[in-house]
Amino acid sequence: MTPDEFRAAGHAMVDWIADYRTRLARGEFPVQSPVRPGEVMAQLADAAPAAGEPIEQVFAQFLTTIVPGISHWQHPSFFGYFPANSSLPSVLGDLLSSGLGVIGLNWQSSPALTELETVTVRWMRDLVGLSPAWSGAIQDTASTASLVALICARERATQYAGARGGLQGVAAPLIVYASTQAHSSVEKAAVLAGFGRDHVRSIGTDENFALSTADLERAIAEDRARGHTPCAIVATTGTTGVTAMDPIAAIASIARREGLWLHVDSAMAGSAMLLPEYRHHWDGIEGADSIIVNAHKWLGAVFDCTLYFVRDSEHLIRVMSTNPSYLQSSVDAQVINYRDWGIPLGRRLRALKLWFLLRTEGTDALRARLRRDLANAQWLARTVAATEHWKVVAPVPLQTVCVRHEPPGLSGAALDRHTQAWAARINASGAAYLTPAIAADQWMVRVSIGAEATERAHVEALWKAMQAAVAAI
Repeated sequence: MTPDEFRAAGHAMVDWIADYRTRLARGEFPVQSPVRPGEVMAQLADAAPAAGEPIEQVFAQFLTTIVPGISHWQHPSFFGYFPANSSLPSVLGDLLSSGLGVIGLNWQSSPALTELETVTVRWMRDLVGLSPAWSGAIQDTASTASLVALICARERATQYAGARGGLQGVAAPLIVYASTQAHSSVEKAAVLAGFGRDHVRSIGTDENFALSTADLERAIAEDRARGHTPCAIVATTGTTGVTAMDPIAAIASIARREGLWLHVDSAMAGSAMLLPEYRHHWDGIEGADSIIVNAHKWLGAVFDCTLYFVRDSEHLIRVMSTNPSYLQSSVDAQVINYRDWGIPLGRRLRALKLWFLLRTEGTDALRARLRRDLANAQWLARTVAATEHWKVVAPVPLQTVCVRHEPPGLSGAALDRHTQAWAARINASGAAYLTPAIAADQWMVRVSIGAEATERAHVEALWKAMQAAVAAI
C-alpha cells in the first residue's frame, strides 16, 4: 500500500468511524451481536490469499461480516461488564501511535515515547490525589500489572530468590490473600508468579461485600502457625461483581504490622478518584505498595492502558530489569528505561492516546461525565428500591447497580432461572446489554452505567425494558 492509497482508505475509514458513532447514539445497532457460534468464521476464507486484494474489497467484508458480529461496547445502552470507553480523541492518539510504529526498548529508541509517558503518568497521579511519593508506568491491562505486583511482592519476601534458585529455594510456602470478590486475574497472577493456587487465600466479606479484616487477620495467623510465609494482600476498590470497596486503611495497617506487600486493584474505581468527594474510598492508600488504575475503562482511553503506580520504583527496576549490551547507551544514567518497569522488553506509545484524551477533553469535562454517570446510577437504584418486588442487592458506591426481581413464591434455583431469563430476554432484543452475576450465592443482574454516550434517557429506557421483560416471562 502506497502512502496515497493509505490516505484514501484512511479517509474512508475515519468517515465510517465517525458515522458509526453517530449511528450508535441513534440506536441503529443491536447492542449485543445476534450471530450464532461459528457464523462469522463460516464467512471467512480458509486460507490467506496468495495475491493481495484491493483494500476496498477487504473493507467491504469488514462491513458485511465483522460488524454484524460485534457487540457494541460504545453503544449508549451498553450496561454490561464495565464501561470501556474509547473516546474519539483517544482513538486519534492511538491512530497516530500506530502510524508512527515506534517501539520503546530504551529511552534512545524513541525519547518522546519515554518522556511523554513519564509526564502523562505524573498528571494522572496528581489527578487521582496520590502524593509525589508515587511513580508509575503504563502497562497493557490490570491482569499484567497484578502479575508484576505479585512478582515484586514475592521477591521482597524472599530477598530476591528469583535471581538465585527461584521458589525451589524458599523454605516455606508464600501466601497471597484476597477477598472472595477479587478479580479472577489475581488468582491467575498468583499462579503465574509461582505461588500456586493452593497458596491463595480467599478471604470472606462483610455485609457490603468488602473484605473482612477480622477474617484476614485470622488467616494470616493460621498460616504463620502452619509455618507458611504470608507475602501479599490484594485489596480491591470497585470489585468486578458489585463494585465493593475494601477498607484500605485497615488493610494497610495489617500489611504494615505483618510486613506484607499491599497491592490495590483500583482498575474500575481509580477513575472516580478524579472526584475529591469520592477519595474517601481510598483512605489509607498511601500505605499501599502498588496500585492499578485502568484508564481504558470508565475514564475513556482506548484499550489497553493500565496505570501501574509504585512507591518503590527501585525495587520494581531491580526485579524487572534486563540490560543486554545492544540496549545500553551513554545516557542510561540520566533517563528512565521503561523496559525495566514491566514484563515486555518493548512497549507501544500508549501514553499518546491518554495524553490526547486529557488535553482534548480537559479534566473538568471528564469529571462532569463521571458525576453524570454516578447520578444516573443513584437514580436507578432509588427507582428500583421503590418498586414492588424489585431489590437492589448490593451497595452502590460507584456506577454499577446490582438488582434482582423477586416475584412472590420464587426462591432458590427457580429465582435464579427467572433472573437469567429476563436478562437474556433484554440482551436478545438488542435494546440493551446486561451481565448477570452471582452475589451471596444468588444470581442477580449488574447494570454498569458509564458508556460515554449514555444519558439519563437511556437509563430510563433500560428500566422500562427491565419491567417489560419480567412481565413477559
